[in-house]
Amino acid sequence: MHWEYKTLKFKKRSFFSGALDTDELNQTLNTLGRDGWELVSVCPAMFMNTSQGIIAVLKRQR
Repeated sequence: MHWEYKTLKFKKRSFFSGALDTDELNQTLNTLGRDGWELVSVCPAMFMNTSQGIIAVLKRQR
């Protein structure tokens, strides 16, 4: 079985807020899910020890 991968970065709403735009996150993941992408992993996107949002890794069969 062969896979292809996609990496997405979701930024925080603002520099001072830790909140993500969950509506955007859900909409993007649902759209990609309909295209065969499966969410594999989510991790914090860090820069200089400061959270910038999250990184999502998705895969689908080739």
